[in-house]
Amino acid sequence: MQWSTSFLFIVNLASFHVGRCRSFVLAPPRINPRHTPISSATRQSVDPTNAIASSGEKLSPPSVVLQRVFEQDTRPIILFDGVCNLCNSAVNLALDWDPKGKLRFSALQSNVGRSLLQAHGRKADDISSIVFVTSEGAYVKSDAILGISQELNPLPFVPMRPLATLGRWVIPQFLRDLIYDGVADNRYSIMGMRDQCRFDSDGEFTDRFVSDDLALADF
Repeated sequence: MQWSTSFLFIVNLASFHVGRCRSFVLAPPRINPRHTPISSATRQSVDPTNAIASSGEKLSPPSVVLQRVFEQDTRPIILFDGVCNLCNSAVNLALDWDPKGKLRFSALQSNVGRSLLQAHGRKADDISSIVFVTSEGAYVKSDAILGISQELNPLPFVPMRPLATLGRWVIPQFLRDLIYDGVADNRYSIMGMRDQCRFDSDGEFTDRFVSDDLALADF
């Protein structure tokens, strides 16, 4: 039973919208020393100053939002597909496996999520991958999964960091991403979609979900 639950967690985390994206932006060696970062010039070129939220509210520039989300809280942020049932199940499991609250969450479709995508050189509407955002950089696909796994403790005194480190060096990235894409291809067919995007904790774990107000211009 424990094995099947663990397997489902890995499948859930890996099952975000299909894409051919790679790791990006200033990756610290401790997570993935083999990926190629995007230059700061690229980041600035996709940093609009007058973005407008879907609700009509004016948003702050992505670079400002990036600064705000880590200004008083340095915990990494997982950007997930807020309408994917499988992805939301993975978020719930990650909350259970992170009793110390090391990780935060935000939907890719939220204002904060869209701003963080832009701040790291991606389009605001690009939900082609799970994204693991830290104060030092951001990671997609299998690199994101490994970065997240390093922070989880599915069982008392059994951290996943050693397994994640081993997986990074033993399994080539192209193979890891191939497995990721294979699961992602079928994520909606497995558990379907939500009618509404998940922007918060649904009443629980309030401090674990990034406030979308941080993206507003008048914050």
